[in-house]
Amino acid sequence: MRFRLLGPLALADGPDTVVLQPSKPANLLAALLLHANSTVSAEYLQRAVWGEEQPATARAALQTCVLRLRRLFAKHGVTGASIEAVPGGYRITAAPHTLDLLGFREQVRRAAGLDRDPEAELCALRDALSLWQGSLLANVRSVVLHRDEVPRLAEERLRAVERVCDLLLGLGRCGEALVDLWTATRVYPGHERFHEQLIEALYRSGRQSQALAEYRRVKGFLLEELGVDPSPSLRRLELSILRGEDLGAAAPASPRVIRGETVLPAAPPPAAPAGVTAPTAPAAPPAAAAAFAPAAAPGTGPVPAVPHFTGRAAEAAAMAARLTAPPAPGPEDHRPLTVLVSGAPGIGKSALAQHVARLVRDAFPAGRLLVRMTRADGEPRTVDEVAAEVAAALGEPGEGRALLILDDVVDADQVRPLLTPGGGIAGPPAASAGGSAAGPDLAVVVTSRMGLGGLIATHGGWVQRLTAFTEAESYALLLAALGAERVEAEPRAARRLAALCGHFPAALRILTARLLTRPGLRLTDAADWLGDDPLARLTLTDSPELSVTGLFDRALGRLDPRLSEAFERLAQGPPELLADRDRGPEDEGGVPEAVRERLADAGLLEDGPPGPYRMHDLLRAHVRRTARIRDRRTEKV
Repeated sequence: MRFRLLGPLALADGPDTVVLQPSKPANLLAALLLHANSTVSAEYLQRAVWGEEQPATARAALQTCVLRLRRLFAKHGVTGASIEAVPGGYRITAAPHTLDLLGFREQVRRAAGLDRDPEAELCALRDALSLWQGSLLANVRSVVLHRDEVPRLAEERLRAVERVCDLLLGLGRCGEALVDLWTATRVYPGHERFHEQLIEALYRSGRQSQALAEYRRVKGFLLEELGVDPSPSLRRLELSILRGEDLGAAAPASPRVIRGETVLPAAPPPAAPAGVTAPTAPAAPPAAAAAFAPAAAPGTGPVPAVPHFTGRAAEAAAMAARLTAPPAPGPEDHRPLTVLVSGAPGIGKSALAQHVARLVRDAFPAGRLLVRMTRADGEPRTVDEVAAEVAAALGEPGEGRALLILDDVVDADQVRPLLTPGGGIAGPPAASAGGSAAGPDLAVVVTSRMGLGGLIATHGGWVQRLTAFTEAESYALLLAALGAERVEAEPRAARRLAALCGHFPAALRILTARLLTRPGLRLTDAADWLGDDPLARLTLTDSPELSVTGLFDRALGRLDPRLSEAFERLAQGPPELLADRDRGPEDEGGVPEAVRERLADAGLLEDGPPGPYRMHDLLRAHVRRTARIRDRRTEKV
């Protein structure tokens, strides 16, 4: 007996297949199988079965669903798989030969180990893809699973299809690649990599005119439907075709295995023709662009571009002027010029810093580096680790200045040693009047949610604190991301959408991404839909971690528990609590001014008016919504 997830949820026994009817037990089985061999919390299973709004009896009903599944297994003779009750939740056991998803992943991993034998790798991937049998979980009616899990699984399949086409191109079997690519480009019209492979396959097959016609078709689709230009790699490919250049042998990069997960890379873009400089980083679509930095791996590397940067004109100009101004004479010459960009989580600090770094690149010929100061799990990196990486990246001293962006600094103690002459990245002072420092002349941009007043007090510097967009900046972002035709057709709806997002850059970024994937949706309808529950709907279905609620949860998770509790009291209390100077902590709901100041320093309270502090409406709504959900889940049945 075999479970099938890669299509409608079903039980298969040889040629016999039982497709399960939509039901709560079917939702539960799908959620367990998606996390087979792992403990799945009862809370997550309840959300998967009933959604975010659960009945008061959900926990007891979950046990009933488990019993129904066990009876179903017994009825169909399912052996070797059982649902176990474990502390905190449930677990189902499965193996590659009993669950098609595990079989698919095992085949993909096996293919990754065959990268020196393209024919064998291709055969293994074909076998893996043959396990997909139709629309994913078509008979499972769980909003949570279709929002959080299905897009991730679909992406695994698309990466495998990309790799198959790369291998076919590398083997010179362009005709076979075309069969797959004609279908893939029509089913996924916004997936530019498939279009790039199709155009390359046509050109390598001697069909230059068809390749150019396909490029024009893709360019028209992107401009008309999404309001964006083709990617740089597509444009370089078109230029190579127009010049009739030899693309050389197609040699796809080898797959990599990271922590047991197989990564199937897309083939590298064709070499840039003579006289054409390839950009340091590919442009991201506007959905992930305006006023926000593209995601990057932790560590130290070149500063990536921020495509379609919107807003912050005054702030960017002021920062650029500060960074390019001649250093003041005096004993502080050996301490790096420091600019601090601070503000709430998701306000666009990293994007502004990276955008300004691109604006002032000519003033920093020794290089511009982006240094991630926190790991993916939010833990701060050590001073020694960062200093060693920066020293290796900068290499030998060269002519001119270098610019560092220390991104997402946790506190002043994390960065202070790095800016001290003779220790960290600043380098020792000159050995003599005519000597030179051991390292290059540096300017440093620090981004942090914290105010870092202690750092400014001890090391000096200039502060740029960011707040929410103005109405004009929000509207400009929508124009840049969605296209003037779509926005200017419904300007009132566009402004209403911006207001529903509170003019908060993170919320606007997520909103535009959702609207770009629904080019036919009217902005008026989108505003009505978003207005019903903005916080729940400001999330990306294929990247659940990109959500307003997730962003705020991670920020609040960094707080000391006592500060978090105080912030919750402020959010749930009347606005007067923020400005009340007379009420003491002993009064109900009172929060001392020193605590409010610490919350403001953490970027969670903004400067007034009215009063000295105010709280962003989205943050207030998030805390209240979280409290309501928590209270419902802790009610006694």
